[in-house]
Amino acid sequence: MEVTKALAALQPLYWKPNIEIITTDGYRVRGIVRSMKTTQALTTPSVKVERADGEVVKIPFTSIIEIINHNQ
Repeated sequence: MEVTKALAALQPLYWKPNIEIITTDGYRVRGIVRSMKTTQALTTPSVKVERADGEVVKIPFTSIIEIINHNQ
């Protein structure tokens, strides 16, 4: 997914529970969006999602295929 599209989709979901992100390799992460790094030098734009078990998973925006809001 394009960085600007991913950012626009994730912005309203920041700190909301029950968000699922599906990546290009089929990996699914469901949890709370904790942070988004978009403009730091020498880093890949990414999002960190905290799963229910407490593990924090870092996902690059370029590997995101779909973002699902299960709160609706």
